[in-house]
Amino acid sequence: MPLVRYLAITLILALSPLSAQAQKYPDRPVKVIVPYTPGGGTDTVARALAQKLSEQWGQPVVVENRPGAGTSLGADAVAKSPRDGYTLLFSDSASFVINPHIYAKLPFDPLKDMAPISRVVQLAPVLAVANNAPGKTIAELVAHAKANPGKLTYASPGVGSYTHVAMEYLKHLAGIDILHVPYRGSTPAMTDLLGGRVTMYMVTYSVFDESEKAGNLKIVATANSARLPGRPDLPTIGETVKGYGISVWFGLAAPAGTPQPVLDKIHNDVADILKQPQFNDTFVKPQAYIAGTGSRQDFAAQIAAEHAKWAELVKISGVPVQ
Repeated sequence: MPLVRYLAITLILALSPLSAQAQKYPDRPVKVIVPYTPGGGTDTVARALAQKLSEQWGQPVVVENRPGAGTSLGADAVAKSPRDGYTLLFSDSASFVINPHIYAKLPFDPLKDMAPISRVVQLAPVLAVANNAPGKTIAELVAHAKANPGKLTYASPGVGSYTHVAMEYLKHLAGIDILHVPYRGSTPAMTDLLGGRVTMYMVTYSVFDESEKAGNLKIVATANSARLPGRPDLPTIGETVKGYGISVWFGLAAPAGTPQPVLDKIHNDVADILKQPQFNDTFVKPQAYIAGTGSRQDFAAQIAAEHAKWAELVKISGVPVQ
């Protein structure tokens, strides 16, 4: 038998088990770990996507919340799970590009121990203030903070979250002192914001939308570098604090070593869901999200690039290494 034919047959035989595994995947329930408490932006997106995947796969897709250690607890659980596609991570950018620069002894390497699957949606992080806040614009808040250093407070869903780093970055650029109040997830942070026990909170737009419509808080600006298409009236923070702007997303990943055909199937099925007009019209657009595009390789390249960028932001912000 010619060598080329022999090698081709060998390759086909080697790939056959992987192809068969992808064809039958999933044949049992899939678990999606969210490293935040229930009710926040990350959890809401994860559950919406899980429902659609469950419908598409004909198998339960169960969301499990494992908050703690700035998303590291849940992410580490996924990194150490069996490499079969039945335990996935759904998280914001923090797990992949921020925590490596916050925690000196992170129990996993997000660039080596995770297999990126899909950037599901690009977020619209915005800053909201309590009704009793001494200012309803970025300019007013900055002026008050400069006149009263250490008196204003901001909530975050945990040390090392994008909210934490982004707010410390804002403090650095604006030259102000605001006290950080970390919580174990978005829900308790929102509770204290609505109760006026903290001054401000930055998280994705959808978390604040209904509360703002009810008059229970005010969204003052977006943290993106450009105004939101659905809220052109909302200024960017960078229009007042020059040079400010961040990029945040929700993504799906599996343990490194998960078979490529399984990863490709999950990616393709998620991409199909994101193209559905009903899903976009009822879930993505109303919450000011932008549906993710690109291949798994594109997502991996984005993570690598933002890993370096957030390293600089963490350094500039002065967030201490844990």
